[in-house]
Amino acid sequence: MEADFSWIYLIIFLMVPLARILPRVLKKFKSGGIESQEISERQYGSDFGRFEKQSDEQFESNPTEYREPPKSSKPQTKNMLVLGELHRGVRLFENIQKNTGLTTEELNSILEDLENNGLMKPQQKSGLFGMKTELVPTDKGFKEYYS
Repeated sequence: MEADFSWIYLIIFLMVPLARILPRVLKKFKSGGIESQEISERQYGSDFGRFEKQSDEQFESNPTEYREPPKSSKPQTKNMLVLGELHRGVRLFENIQKNTGLTTEELNSILEDLENNGLMKPQQKSGLFGMKTELVPTDKGFKEYYS
């Protein structure tokens, strides 16, 4: 009759998690069992107060004045808007159209214009469902956008 020693594997695989958990439990038991709420107050309490004061000061300075978000100094033509989406990593026609809100005809003419000026080039890639066209900005496009 053979002896069944499979219980040894159980003990070995349970020792690893216990070796990590046991010191934490003992440390918590020795410190008196600090509640999690006290820990979170100690860790994050000062930061919340600082942000609260900043937002209060912002609105108390002139509560009737509406502040618009800062606008970029670049003129936001439709071409630059599409070029900006390309620089943010949007590569597909549908995604650019969704982000900019342009119609298919407008976006098509803008992309043709960007391609004719050498600011963007289409690349054919094989995808999971066949060939797909990705739109990639060129170095000239980067310079144009950031100038």
